Amino acid sequence: MQLSYPRITITALKGGSGKTFLTLGMASAFKEDGKDVAAFKKGPDFIDPSWLSLAAGRTCRNLDPFMMDEPWILHSFLTHARDADLSLIEGNRGLFDGLDITGCCSSAELAGMLKSPVILIVDVTMTTRTIAAEVMGCQAFDPGLQLRGVILNKVGGARQEALVRGAVEHYCGVPVLGAVRRLKKNLFPERHMGLIPHREVGRALEAVDWARKVVRDSLDLDGLLEIARGAPSLEDTRQEVQGLREEPSSFSEKPLIGYIEDSAFWFYYPENLEELARRGAEIVPLSAVGDPRLPDLDALYIGGGFPETQAESLAANETFRRDLKERIDEGLPVYAECGGLMYLGENLIVGKTTYPMVGALPVDFVLEKRPQGHGYIVIQVSGENPFYEQGTLLKGHEFHYSRPVVLRGEGFHTAFKVRRGHGFDGDVDGLTRGNLLATYAHIHAAGTPAWARKLVRKAVEYQGRRRSKNLHQCEKRD
Repeated sequence: MQLSYPRITITALKGGSGKTFLTLGMASAFKEDGKDVAAFKKGPDFIDPSWLSLAAGRTCRNLDPFMMDEPWILHSFLTHARDADLSLIEGNRGLFDGLDITGCCSSAELAGMLKSPVILIVDVTMTTRTIAAEVMGCQAFDPGLQLRGVILNKVGGARQEALVRGAVEHYCGVPVLGAVRRLKKNLFPERHMGLIPHREVGRALEAVDWARKVVRDSLDLDGLLEIARGAPSLEDTRQEVQGLREEPSSFSEKPLIGYIEDSAFWFYYPENLEELARRGAEIVPLSAVGDPRLPDLDALYIGGGFPETQAESLAANETFRRDLKERIDEGLPVYAECGGLMYLGENLIVGKTTYPMVGALPVDFVLEKRPQGHGYIVIQVSGENPFYEQGTLLKGHEFHYSRPVVLRGEGFHTAFKVRRGHGFDGDVDGLTRGNLLATYAHIHAAGTPAWARKLVRKAVEYQGRRRSKNLHQCEKRD
């Protein structure tokens, strides 16, 4: 049986054009109509996918051509869109914006990989017929692009809508699938050049409901669904990527790997956690804010987040911080990214307030008003560490407002040389000490398969040492 994978890619001419807002509204509306909606986000962002997961009622997946190669992108899409009635793929930035003049890693490139029809959102502020020229420009710029519809945003009134709609449909030959009037309110608060995580918004469901109502009042949902159902077959692509993944690991007893998921730390690509489990680990969530003690573990993974917003609560949980410091001193394998890195330092300094953190690394982290690192990062393994072979080139993403201040130069070393991006100082990144490695870079397991494989292996080794130690202690007591 051939699977049709109904799908559309929602794009725009530039960032800030309303892609996320309208995609959220579409996901919620189609879900309310009884459709099983699979949501995908182009790029490395964590926050927009969390909102899309909330709106769609199922986990949104990142599709990132920089951190993942094409076979893995196709594998991820085919796997997670397989049982959906409709897939919504939200692009990022402008349609053709990529890493170079060829449009490498652009939303257009991703749409081409997925053979996906494209819906273009255009901001029509203070313009009419020129919008048709812009749409025609996109069609001419990439004749292979399946541009199947246009949505007008920030429309001033009925006259402007009629002029723009008529011009686009007459000159470009594509339907206008909706017109959103200029909105007087915004229930989606923003911070750090994007949305605030929905976990921090007390009325998050109300905001999604509002987006759904705007979409219902403004867009042709039947027309969008018809375009999605007319997407080309992916049967050939499905056959090409079958058998892509390695066989999972098998252990006599599963190593126990904890990960901190709470109000401070929740930036995890779902594939990262899934890959640890697929390779034989038992995954258990923990809270650095609410758990009084750290349970017995064979390894720990601390993702990113906004520890600065929960600094007081993190500092107040002294027993958890002390347990973690002691386990790290004993050799517990720990892998930390961005916010997790900040938590492992001695202090987190927010404004004029200093909050004590774990103290496993002799570094303070100072929150600045401007981003210190933002965008894709390429790092090369240059020093000994628990998880990567020297010389390995890693692609990831960084987004941090914190600046590290090294307090003492002994007891740790850096593991990475920065080839692109900022890291610690534009030159190095990755602090390592014993079985601990902490970095500003977020990696994706689909693009860095060695990460999960090695973390699970280190957990198995530590599990063996821990059990041997416990057995020896029992024999001594007997």
